[in-house]
Amino acid sequence: MAFAELLDRAGGVGLFQALQVFTLFLPSVLVPSHMLIENFSAAVPSHRCWVPLLDNSTAQAGVPGALGPKDFLTVSIPPGPNNEPHRCRRFRQPQWQLLDPNGTATNWSEAATEPCVDGWVYDRSTFTSTFVSEWDLVCDHKGLKPIGQSLYMTGLLIGSFSWGLLSNRFGRKWILNLCCLQVALANIGMIFVSHFFIYCGLRVLSAFAISGIIMTSGMLLVEWTTTRRRAVTMTILGCFYGLGQMALGALAFTLRDWRTLQVAVSTPFFAIFLICWWLPESARWLIITGKPEQGLQELHKVAKINGHKEATKSLTIEVLMSSMEEEMTSAKGRRSVLELFLVPTLRWRTCIMSLVCFSQVTSYYGLVLDLQNLGNDIFLLQVLFGAVDLLARSITAFLLSFLGRRTTLASFQAMAGLSILANKLVPQDPTVTLFLCPDWQTLRTVFAVLGKGCFGIIFSCVSVYKPELYPTSLRLILSRGSQNSIPPESPPGRPWCHGALSDQKLL
Repeated sequence: MAFAELLDRAGGVGLFQALQVFTLFLPSVLVPSHMLIENFSAAVPSHRCWVPLLDNSTAQAGVPGALGPKDFLTVSIPPGPNNEPHRCRRFRQPQWQLLDPNGTATNWSEAATEPCVDGWVYDRSTFTSTFVSEWDLVCDHKGLKPIGQSLYMTGLLIGSFSWGLLSNRFGRKWILNLCCLQVALANIGMIFVSHFFIYCGLRVLSAFAISGIIMTSGMLLVEWTTTRRRAVTMTILGCFYGLGQMALGALAFTLRDWRTLQVAVSTPFFAIFLICWWLPESARWLIITGKPEQGLQELHKVAKINGHKEATKSLTIEVLMSSMEEEMTSAKGRRSVLELFLVPTLRWRTCIMSLVCFSQVTSYYGLVLDLQNLGNDIFLLQVLFGAVDLLARSITAFLLSFLGRRTTLASFQAMAGLSILANKLVPQDPTVTLFLCPDWQTLRTVFAVLGKGCFGIIFSCVSVYKPELYPTSLRLILSRGSQNSIPPESPPGRPWCHGALSDQKLL
């Protein structure tokens, strides 16, 4: 690869790459916090209807006899599932007959009930405030919460397409800084809103920018790293996401108010916006887009940081143009996405990989955005998810070396699916067949954590395997909407796919 030779002359992998990884550590660690924050900011606390006997001291004073809060709850709130107080109904009038120890279970069901017309009372022992409790997104309005999550995913989808095109036109560095500023402003704005749909609009803007951060940070790492070190670099980047998930669990445990948590994960992006300005633009992108002089300046800057000052003399514009001539010519060729479906071999691979990616993303977010239904301690569960993701991404390179791409991908896809299926089959009622398992909740948590670890390996495997399945000329088309605009090349000595034909024969 021509640019790789230029990069080797500029010092290969040295101090600059270490500083670059450390700089991009900051946004990469915070990205998972924004994607998964609604596990905490949108947590649904236990709640019941507001009733005068329980929540109005004046009404309580008018009741004769020595009755306690439990008695008032019995006569005011009908039982719900699992004999717990109903979350969405209340008695129109106190049902005093329910205090009779000789009363039957049908006494309450025959009484007239009504919705929570006066609002709800929330349990604040776990969270002092969530936007669900603030805007009463419960009972008849509980459908609004998943709408908000869907809108956020829509923002990620639109951003994944848009930023790929914009970064190829305006550069990686500018887009990265713009996205960091947009994330900071959009998320800080959320703490001042008083309406749910305004909050959703700002979440969409945040998701749109988060996609840009993920893509451009990956692009800069790949394009400033030699081919031999790319797998290690991308593994480190993946590990940052695992650390970010662990940090979110710890931060949410400390900050139980959703607005305070929002501020904590958002304000660092103002500092990141300033810090990232020192990063050089991708020299490869500058050269390919017809700015070789600027690309040469960036190469000289990197060479100086890496301690190869003599490279500033040996790396001239003539050497650069000579080395990059073939790559510049190839980049000028316009390839269409339709070419992925015109060739039978590529069409088959595209359909299979599309199905694989769709299934993994759907299952992954269905798992990580549903912590409240997976365990009682969602803070610990979030930390466990981050820890197993960190471990899984760390060992992916070894698995790919020993098992190969297809075996690793297929086996861990199957394991992830079985883990999710087993999780759903575990009874949620602790009284069901209790003699077979002392703690069903722990078993469900184990299956969830195992599935999360499998997904960490799957994502890392796909990021390496997918580019190897396509000719180099079509990789840029595939990269639009994925994390890396220019995916890593195949390892030396390995064909771009198992049993693949050459680019020329395929196209």
